[in-house]
Amino acid sequence: MGSLLNYIIRRILFAIPVFLAVSIITFLVTNAAGDPVQIVRLGIRNLNPAQLKAIQDYFHVNEPLYTRYFLWLADLLRGNLGQSLYSGSVAGKVVPWIGSTLELQIPAVLLALAIGIPIGIYSAKRQYSKSDIAVTTTAIFGISMPTFWLGINAILIFSLYLRWLPSFGAISPYPPWWWGNIYTDQLAHIIMPLSVLTFVSLAAIVRLIRSSMLETLRQDFVLAARASGISDFKVTYKHALKNAVTPVVTVVGLTFGTLLGGAPALETTFGWPGLGYEFVLSATILDLPVVLGITMIISAMVLAANIVTDLVYALMDPRVRL
Repeated sequence: MGSLLNYIIRRILFAIPVFLAVSIITFLVTNAAGDPVQIVRLGIRNLNPAQLKAIQDYFHVNEPLYTRYFLWLADLLRGNLGQSLYSGSVAGKVVPWIGSTLELQIPAVLLALAIGIPIGIYSAKRQYSKSDIAVTTTAIFGISMPTFWLGINAILIFSLYLRWLPSFGAISPYPPWWWGNIYTDQLAHIIMPLSVLTFVSLAAIVRLIRSSMLETLRQDFVLAARASGISDFKVTYKHALKNAVTPVVTVVGLTFGTLLGGAPALETTFGWPGLGYEFVLSATILDLPVVLGITMIISAMVLAANIVTDLVYALMDPRVRL
């Protein structure tokens, strides 16, 4: 137990400098967009002197850049993400966006695991067969294709030509609802973005399970289990899979981070009101506090996912704690 606690502490301590490095890079990049006061004046005209003075004080424009960074970082560590240039507190706006993003991301990862593990096992047990070639080819296609490209094609097929599904948003703004009521309307809106995310995640998991199972099925303990008369199902899913599935834990954490990083492209494609979509909108109008806030929230979520992944990996394989 002590070694596990030490391992968790080490991982958290390692995440701190990563988070600080991301904050420095993000702050410098957003400030490279220009003087925030001038950006506000472009979007909000006819500011009176008192409003202009308040904006200058808020952004500390008379302070050196490094001082402004530390002032912003102090606010960030207190949970204060600042004020949007156009519409209130960033923290108040971001909370519902986090829920919308996780509403896509978490089911996509869970579905990818539920579908990808059996397919990967099936492919490994039929190595070089036509079905194995079809699975690996599809997986390579899923890994190679950008999510926004897959999303655009899904919209063209299922919304434009077949008219089966809505192409934009998380819910219709007003009746008539898709498929009869507000709940089925929400289901209709989530199907396409969730399917695209699941397919992209599925590809990596299938390939990893396939390669890991190919190696595990050749191990002596698997051959011994088969020789002892244990059924093929038990040999595969109880003995082989238990040893082959460990690397998937790492991939799940990386996949979650990758999906969050790709959220702006996918959510913008489908108009899904999550962190990625709002990030693109805020970047378009140079709402720098919102851009900074969303970037740091996504970074924190990715770091947290990696720490949880490392913890699960350490529980499954105590050797990694060393």
